[in-house]
Amino acid sequence: MAAQPRFRNDAVAVPDQQPVPDDPQISGGKHPVDETLPPLKMFTSGLQHVAAMYAGVVAPPMIVGPAVGLTAKETAFLMGASLFTAGIATLLQTLGFWRIGARLPFVNGVSFAGVTPMIAIGKDRGHDGIAVIFGAILVASLLGFVLAPYFCKLVRFFPPVVTGTVITLIGVSLLPVAFNWSQGGNATADGYGSTTNISMAAVTLVIVLALRKLLRGFLQQIAILLGLVAGTLIAIPVGITDFGAIGDADLIGFPTPFHFGAPQFEMAAIVSMCIVMLVCMTESTADMLALGKIVGRPADERTIEGGLRADTLGSAVSPLFNGFMCSAFAQNIGLVAMTKVRSRFVVAAGGVILIVLGLVPVAASVIALVPLPVLGGAGIVLFGSVAASGIQTLATAALEKGENALIVAAAVGIGLIPIAAPEFYHAFPKDLLVVLDSGISTGCVVAIVLNLAFNHLGRKPEEGNEEEPPVPATAPVGAH
Repeated sequence: MAAQPRFRNDAVAVPDQQPVPDDPQISGGKHPVDETLPPLKMFTSGLQHVAAMYAGVVAPPMIVGPAVGLTAKETAFLMGASLFTAGIATLLQTLGFWRIGARLPFVNGVSFAGVTPMIAIGKDRGHDGIAVIFGAILVASLLGFVLAPYFCKLVRFFPPVVTGTVITLIGVSLLPVAFNWSQGGNATADGYGSTTNISMAAVTLVIVLALRKLLRGFLQQIAILLGLVAGTLIAIPVGITDFGAIGDADLIGFPTPFHFGAPQFEMAAIVSMCIVMLVCMTESTADMLALGKIVGRPADERTIEGGLRADTLGSAVSPLFNGFMCSAFAQNIGLVAMTKVRSRFVVAAGGVILIVLGLVPVAASVIALVPLPVLGGAGIVLFGSVAASGIQTLATAALEKGENALIVAAAVGIGLIPIAAPEFYHAFPKDLLVVLDSGISTGCVVAIVLNLAFNHLGRKPEEGNEEEPPVPATAPVGAH
């Protein structure tokens, strides 16, 4: 939800390996995840996370608002509310309290998984449609919060052959988003897929790669942010930078609670959003496992339980402030992998920036200046690095043993169906499409089921796969 072909050897932890106090990356016994950085570095690194996720946060309300019949100004209000609630959810994840929060550099934002069912629920119903959507999200989120302690126990079914497959699918599934941005983001707009848009994406991609190669230290770590700034400046004379958003934006705008009316509850809508919540919890579990390996703090059951509670609590709070369901943003995992900045407080700074953007629409519009083709060029590197992390994990999965290679082949093949053949499931019931249209979810389910069938059921321990789940029995040093 970064971009580098090079990975340090410690970027993906050995499954049963825990950080130790004399690790050269842990100063004074403090894990890099728990380190605080100088204020300027904290701000710029946090801003880089916001830049990477901004389009993903505002895109769902941009799609859902017009579909349910909201005006342009009301849709803009939804966008601000989504930024505000994404910031709250991110703070719950990174800082946490009690047993809520993964306490990893984990970014939360509006989930794309809910876009299709939300449109189906509220289409052409205006404020009533939004109220029904918010009511369904509220119920589904509270149910997810209750299920979190049980859902997290699925971590034992995520050995490297499963996690590597899912991480790879996360990266590959995100790449079409970057390709769409590179073409312009809106297939119905003039100039979509033009040589100008694609050239700007290519220029940005080259700039990011060159900066990663030529810069050192802190500047190398913020290469994505510098690339986005450079790409945006180049895009101004090219004519694809839109300054209209700044002129139309209000200076201050608080997302008034229940702006569209009190939540309404309809059973069909609630069932639909409960399915979306299960999909989000599945993807968040996979994302936490991926991020835990990248930062060298494997995610155990307690970490995942806290992360799922933060996901679901953030989603429950969101409709109160006119926001949608929140879940993990995989593109930011790629940013952590590329920059090697593992501090959760950096992402918490990004959460604060998101809240400010939600409260100050004119500030949010400045971030919106980044043209989608520029964001798409950087996204290719960001999302590709997630897939590279998955491939690294698969390299430790003993694919030569048993049927592990077959597990990967089937799970990746099925997970790629929504990408390679988007209309493949067009004749299936719409409720099933919530799951089937997510290659990450279908690939994850296939990998888990096949791993159980081939490596666990009907086998003696010495005959099965000797791999251990990618989490230690107890929390790693510096965990909760």
